[in-house]
Amino acid sequence: MSVKVQRQKQESSQSLIYRFNQAIQKSGVLVEVRKRKFVKRAKSKNLQKEAAVIREAKKKEYQRLRKLGKIVKKARRR
Repeated sequence: MSVKVQRQKQESSQSLIYRFNQAIQKSGVLVEVRKRKFVKRAKSKNLQKEAAVIREAKKKEYQRLRKLGKIVKKARRR
């Protein structure tokens, strides 16, 4: 997806930049880059399993502390 623009005879640098920008927009490179910018890579199966185990342990600890009265559930604001 590379774009090449060569300077023509008697062409100013401003018009060269303008032609380059137009070529980039028409080729769709910029749109593709903006799409890829926020894409996150998928986690491996082992990392997913580890995260699930940690999440479950935190849930159990929270529930245990709540049962003991050490954590008071806050009222929701509206």
